[in-house]
This record gives sequence, C-alpha cells and structure tokens, in this order.
Amino acid sequence: MSEIHDLSALRQAALFRSRELSPVDVVEHYLDRVQRLGDEVGAFITVTPELALQQARNAERRLRTEDPAHLPALLGLCVPIKDLDMVAGVRCTRGSRVFADQVADADEGYVAALRRAGAVFLGKTNTPEFGLPCYTENEIAPPARTPWDTTRSAGGSSGGAAAAVAAGLAPFAQGSDGGGSIRIPASVCGLFGIKPTRGRVTSAPLRVDTLGLAVTGPLARTVADAALLLDALTLGDPADLFTAPPLPAGGTFLAAAHREPGRLRVACFATPPLPEATVHPEVLAAYHATVRLLEELGHDVTEITPPFDGSHMRHFATVWAVTAAGIPVPAAAEHRLRPLTRWLRDRGQRTPAPVYLEAVGELRRFARAALAAFAPYDVVLTPTLALPPVPLGYFTASGDPADEFEKMNAFTPFGNIANITGQPAVNVPSGTTADGLPLGMMLLGRIGAEATLISLSAQLEAARPWRDRTPEVWHR
Repeated sequence: MSEIHDLSALRQAALFRSRELSPVDVVEHYLDRVQRLGDEVGAFITVTPELALQQARNAERRLRTEDPAHLPALLGLCVPIKDLDMVAGVRCTRGSRVFADQVADADEGYVAALRRAGAVFLGKTNTPEFGLPCYTENEIAPPARTPWDTTRSAGGSSGGAAAAVAAGLAPFAQGSDGGGSIRIPASVCGLFGIKPTRGRVTSAPLRVDTLGLAVTGPLARTVADAALLLDALTLGDPADLFTAPPLPAGGTFLAAAHREPGRLRVACFATPPLPEATVHPEVLAAYHATVRLLEELGHDVTEITPPFDGSHMRHFATVWAVTAAGIPVPAAAEHRLRPLTRWLRDRGQRTPAPVYLEAVGELRRFARAALAAFAPYDVVLTPTLALPPVPLGYFTASGDPADEFEKMNAFTPFGNIANITGQPAVNVPSGTTADGLPLGMMLLGRIGAEATLISLSAQLEAARPWRDRTPEVWHR
C-alpha cells in the first residue's frame, strides 16, 4: 500500500477535498519522518510542529465547512520554507550562527501568499551561510546530504529543501536561486526544480534585489506539483524593479503541465561557459541521451557554439562578493562567519565602486549576447552541472576559500547564465550514474516562457518517468 509521502501534492489535495485524507494526519506523518530522518539528510534548521498542526487543523475545518470549488489551491499541503527568508514568528538564521537566535517579525510577500493559499509550514529548510555557496554545510545544522548517498552533498543553496523532498519529508518545497541554487540541488537529489523568470515572484516587502539575480521557485518530484506551487508563488508588487510577462488571462502553470508543448526549436550545447571547466563523461552521456529523446519526441534540435569566453564569471564573482559585503553583520561577529563568507566580504569591501559598476555593465552585455544567441530557439538544453554529486567536504578540503570558489565555479559553470539573463530555467532529472546517483539537465526558455518549459518537461517526464525512482531512505 502507498504511504502518505508516496502521494503527489496534487493527489493529496484531491483526497483532502474528497475527505478521504486528513491534513492533520498528513502533517503528523511528515513530522514523524522529519524527526526520524531529517538530521540524517540535513533537511531542516528549524521545525515548526505547533504552527504546522495549527494550520492543518484550520485547513481541516475549512474542508468540512466550505465549498470545495472555492477553497485555495494549496489548502492543507505542506510547504517548507528556505531559511534565508522570513516567516513571521519563526526563527530565521540565514544559515549563519551569527543569526542563530533571530526571529522574524513579518512574512516575506510570497510567504504571505502561501498562507492565503492554505499552505502548511513544516519548518525552515537548511541553507549555507547567506546562501552564498553551491553546497549546504554550515555551523548550525547537520550538512544537507543527497538522500541517494548520504556521504555526498545535496548541493545548495536550497540543499535542505531538495533533501527534504527527495527523502519524503515534504511533497514539495520553496527554494531560491541566485546562481543555480534551485537547479543545483534539484539535479543532485533527482528532482524537478524551476528558476522562474526574473520578476515572476516578488521580493517585497522585506528584500530589494537591485540586479534581479535571485528569484524564488519550487522544487518537487513531479512537473505538475512544481507548477502548482509556482502558481501560488507568482506574485508581483507595484514597486518591484523587475516584472515578468503575465500569463494569458485565466492561464496557469499547472494547466501547462497537462498540455503538449508542440514541436519546438531546441538549441543545445555541453561546452562549459568557463574554459577551465570539464564536463564529466557520465554527465555528457546523459546530455546526449536527452538530445536523442528530444529528437525522438519530434523536436528540432540544433547543437550551437555558445558565444561565451568565460569573462562573465569574473564579473559575476565581483557582484557576488559585493553582495556578500552588503549583508549587515555586527562588526564584533565577523570572526564567527565561515571562511568563504569572510573571504567574499573582504573582497567585496575592497572593490571600488567603478569596478563594481563595470562588472554590472559587463553582465548586462553578457545577457544581451546570450539572449541574441538563443533568440532563434524556443528552448536551450545544457547539463545542469559539470559533475555528478560530490562528497561532503569536497569544496572545503583545501581550507583555501579562493580554491573553494574556483571549485564551485567548475562544478556549476552553466548555472548562472539564466540568473544573468533573467530567463526561466529548470532542472529535469535525466538518468543516473553507474552508481545510481541522479543526473540532471537544464532547459532554459524565453523570458516569461515558464509554461513552455513546464509543458516540455512534462513531456520528457511522461516519456521517461522519474517519479518512482526513490532512494533507500524513502522507504523507512
């Protein structure tokens, strides 16, 4: 018989409405799994059982008393929140021991939207300090590990969110992505993840992202579940610096998951945009298998030479360092930050304003060149990562933050393209290594065209299903 965590989010929602499944029973099931397995995979920094049970009881009351046709889409569904973001009344550490005791006094805008949609907050998922690295190892929680091999990293910075979903501790989860931070852990943990178009999900009212690199999005086991959560996350604000093209009137991302994409023009390349990076042979094999599958499905696939010389990585590093330097940290607590954080902040603080502005301008030029190269195509395919999942401690082994940063770039050389251009991008599970570790491929779409990526991903999911591939910990 199926366990509760075997059910998709959409199936749970349907069973809630038919009163065959209780939100309270579901929350208790997940809380039990979090208690038993959460630390093993490093999924959560803070668990909120009282809040979750209260929200589940409220959902159950509404399901008994209100017309099912008018209930919010996420009513009773569990959605963990990444611990970079605020949930009113809940601890928000931002992955740093410096803020281990900080409690949020307000919701992020999208968190408030999830409350209105009926979501249940199980807790705050694990993230590296300030979300800066592409792995999730910090000083306040166990490291986030891929449930497929707990000696290996779950990636980052949404590593806890991915570990939670892949281990069956939640049906889906919210993540954020400033340089690949949804797609990296989705690839490492065998999940579908969406980095939306810049401006699709507001950063109001608590955050201001002046460059639009970072966006909020979903991680899930299925394309349809991710689309359902993206519909709930989609929220604009009149004061946002960036806005995404709206869906057609009455359109939803969930609807896109249930329609055929049509015949698409797909560009593909596996040449890393960083010359010193090398793509692992097993990643290349998965890439070529995905190219063949796209061709079998009737799409026009063209291999292109990317117009990148790697210089954007230097400018991205400058912006990343200045961003790190801008995080308010008490001077007396600087020594308590992790070595990479201190190194980035020092580099950012020593960057003159003209150098920073030049880096911002160069990233805009890179975006123009990339978008021009991609313009003839509906979708662009690349590997999500250059390597299969790596062992815990892989990035920090040398003890040198500069070496650590170079290793991160070599691990995820494709990741920040979509953050710089503002395009939507997804990770699609695309097979495994010889050892059974997940591999993912990235699809980039036109600005505002998440629906196309969702439809194509659903087609790939139907052709070569991945949902029923689960790690050993899933069955405990």
